Amino acid sequence: MAASAITPINFKQAALKLLPEGANFEACLTCGLCTSGCPASGLENMDPRKFIRMALLGMDEELSTTPWIWVCTLCKRCEYVCPMNIDVSKLVFLARANWPAELKPKGIVRSCEMTRSTDSTSAMGMSPADFEFVVNDVLEEVRVKQPRFAHLQAPIDKKGAHFFVNQNSREPMSEPDEMVPLWKVFDYVGVDWTYASKGWAAENFCMFTGNDAAWREVIEKRVNAVNELGCEVWLNTECGHSYYTMWQGIERFGLQANFRMDSIITYYAQWIREGRLPVNSRWNTKNIKFTVQDPCMIVRKSYGDVMADDMRFVVKTLVGADNFIDMQPNRSANYCCGGGGGALQAGLTDQRRAYGKRKFDQIAATGATYVLTPCHNCHSQMHDIGKFYGGHYGIVHLWTLICLSLGILGDNEQLYLGADLLG
Repeated sequence: MAASAITPINFKQAALKLLPEGANFEACLTCGLCTSGCPASGLENMDPRKFIRMALLGMDEELSTTPWIWVCTLCKRCEYVCPMNIDVSKLVFLARANWPAELKPKGIVRSCEMTRSTDSTSAMGMSPADFEFVVNDVLEEVRVKQPRFAHLQAPIDKKGAHFFVNQNSREPMSEPDEMVPLWKVFDYVGVDWTYASKGWAAENFCMFTGNDAAWREVIEKRVNAVNELGCEVWLNTECGHSYYTMWQGIERFGLQANFRMDSIITYYAQWIREGRLPVNSRWNTKNIKFTVQDPCMIVRKSYGDVMADDMRFVVKTLVGADNFIDMQPNRSANYCCGGGGGALQAGLTDQRRAYGKRKFDQIAATGATYVLTPCHNCHSQMHDIGKFYGGHYGIVHLWTLICLSLGILGDNEQLYLGADLLG
C-alpha cells in the first residue's frame, strides 16, 4: 500500500475532541491497562497505548496508514479497562473511514456492497424473493416430516406483529435448518412475530468499513421496514453486531424508529422465569461441560453485564449449574474472540488467528466440551481457531439446546452437536 494514497488525519486534534468530559491526556500515567487487555497488542507493531501516544506526538502519517486499524476489532475493551475511559476504537474508526475504498480490505467492502445490493440488506446478497422461498420451503418440509409441528408458522410481512425478527443470512443461505429451532421456540411460547421481505437480515459490515453513508443507508432500510409493518419490537436474534449497528445507527443518524429494540437473550431468560419455556438440564445425564462466550457487541458495547447475567441464567438452567464453567475473565471484561469488527472478512487470517490465541487459551482453560455464544462472528472465529490450534470443543447456538431440552429438536437441526449429544 502506498502511504501517499491516504491523506493523514490530525489524530491529536481528533483525540482531544473524543475525550470524555473532564478528562485529559496529561492525567494518563501510561499504565498499559489498555494494551495488556487488548489481544491485538503487538500485531503490526502496534497497541492501544502506542496508538494514543503516537497521536499526541503528531505521528499522523504512521497512524493513517497502519494496517493495525483492520486488526483491531473495535471491541472497546481498552475503554472498559481504562481509568480515563479513553476510547481508542473511535480513533480507529476515523482511520478506517479515511482509507480510500480501493485500499480497504476487499472482503469487508464486498460484504458492505452486497448488503446494499438488495432490499433484504443481506451481506450475502440474498434477495427478498429468495429469502421467502427458502423460509417457505423449509417450513413445508418441517410440517411434513415432523407431524407435531404441522401447524408451525414462519410469517413474512405480517402487519402489526409484536416482534419484527431479524435473521443472520448464514442460516437461509447455507444452514436453512438452523432457523427451525428459533421458530419452534416462538411456537412453544406462543409469541406474535414476523419476518419481513425487506430489511430482514441481521449483519451490517458497512459500519466496519467506516463508511457512514453506507451504514446509514442499511439502517434506514431496516428502520423503514419495521415502521411500515407497525411492529412494536425489533427483535435481534442470536447475532452479535447486528444489535449494536442498529441502535448506534439510529442514534448517530437521528432516524425515527417507531419501535423499541430488544435481544432474544432477554426473552429467553424472561420466558424461562415465567415458566413459558420450561427447559431443564435433565437431558444432560453425561454431565457434559459448557462455557459461554460473551459477544462484545451485545454485552460490553450494548447491554453490559445485565445481558451477560441473563445469558448465564439461561445456560445454567439448560445444562445444570455444576456443568457450567465460566471463562476468566468474563462478562463485560471478557476478551474479544478476534472475529468481530470485520476481521473475518478482512483477509488478514494470520493476524486474526494470532489475535484469537488468547480466546483459544481461555476456552482450553475451562476444559469445556462446548462453547455457547449468541453471535455468528464469535461462532465462526472460535470454530476456526479451535481447528487451527488443535482444540477439542464444539460451538453451539442457544436455540439448539433449548429445543434439545424441550425434546423438540429435529434430526436436521443438530448440525453443531457432537456424538455425545446425539444419543
